[in-house]
Amino acid sequence: MIRRYTKTAMALHWLIALLIVVNVGLAWAWPNVADESVRPLIDNHKSIGILVLGLAIMRLLWRLTHRPPALPTGYAKWEVTASHVTHWLLYLIMFAMPLTGWIMDSAWKDAATHPMYWFHLFEWPRIGGFQSLEPATRDYLHDLFGALHGWFAYALYALFALHVGGALKHQFLDREPELQRMLP
Repeated sequence: MIRRYTKTAMALHWLIALLIVVNVGLAWAWPNVADESVRPLIDNHKSIGILVLGLAIMRLLWRLTHRPPALPTGYAKWEVTASHVTHWLLYLIMFAMPLTGWIMDSAWKDAATHPMYWFHLFEWPRIGGFQSLEPATRDYLHDLFGALHGWFAYALYALFALHVGGALKHQFLDREPELQRMLP
């Protein structure tokens, strides 16, 4: 018997994963596109980041109120520990990436004259107070949270590799139906 995640957990998992992959692609693309194309890519990146934050909140609430299926009993203790640590670090990244990006954007020197629109539908608020800071402090916070955003991106790549690598190892080397637990 395959112990499966709920349909809601599966939907949130795959939707967030897809949005994160798209957002990484946008971030990798904008250094390589014409100047007039950069701003729309960045604007979409911000909108997707806010969407990921909202979905991550929903996912965490779902996870805290719905017990995930037990791992197969044949997994080594270190594998179970690695799985749990990786999953909780991925949850942390799902919050840290959008929040550091939102803070960085809120501290951007031109934030007051360039409103942020969520998918061009409505103006998304910046976090208050940054524009009233002394310019040097605001610029420092913009750079600090930009650097943190970048470091969290590298952590995301490493955690993604561990997550996918672990799932593929269990599926194909251990012959456990690991992928079927999260596939609809």
